[in-house]
Amino acid sequence: MILTDTHTHLYSEAFDEDRDDMMQRAIQHGVQRFFVPAIDSTYTERMFQLEKNYPNHVFLMSGLHPTHVKENYKEEIAHVEALLAARKFYAVGEIGIDLYWDTTFLSQQQEAFQYQIQLAKKYELPIVIHCRDAFDEVFEVLEKEKDDALFGIFHCFTGTKVHAEKALSYNMKLGIGGVVTFKNGKIDKFLHEIPLEHIVLETDAPYLAPTPYRGKRNESSYVTNVLGKVAEIYQLSTEEVAQITTENSKAIFGI
Repeated sequence: MILTDTHTHLYSEAFDEDRDDMMQRAIQHGVQRFFVPAIDSTYTERMFQLEKNYPNHVFLMSGLHPTHVKENYKEEIAHVEALLAARKFYAVGEIGIDLYWDTTFLSQQQEAFQYQIQLAKKYELPIVIHCRDAFDEVFEVLEKEKDDALFGIFHCFTGTKVHAEKALSYNMKLGIGGVVTFKNGKIDKFLHEIPLEHIVLETDAPYLAPTPYRGKRNESSYVTNVLGKVAEIYQLSTEEVAQITTENSKAIFGI
């Protein structure tokens, strides 16, 4: 059984004391493929080192996280653009809009999001979307960019069924993580109505650990807890869900 964690911040400082052990736990649990989103330029070297240490397992993205869109966002976007021109990445992400913490830079977030979508199209890459308290704003940008070249993953999907169907209309797959295991997570109530071909699994480690680890540091081996819940929701075996969701990830990332 091969599992894919489509969204994990393995370079995070949260893993500095036991990263190799954490990686081995995940690999032993069948997680063979780790797709690693960017945050900003300060993490680039850590990401490259991670890839160097695990060349057969780690696949990098380039992008500017919406919560890191600040006064210097144009410099950060230029860094993303330079990286994409210089070497292979598997997605542009994570990008999007986050209005949970701060609404000060909404217009800059919108501009950065749209421009990075255009970069993804230029390099024929998927996008990986971060959306928090911003479904309307994200969909507004996606509507402007909607065409056959737009595709990717709606990471950490926590919306309604209506939001899910809207996301799918933009050629997105839904990234399902620990929230699906929460008692108040809500997405477990309608997820079975979304065809499994539109679903990929993720952890968002070190954030959003699934039950029974909620509130603790998340890690990629816990994608098995997400797998178990998704298999229960779709009334399929874990092996079947692992196979289908990994194939879905290959369709997005091209590997």
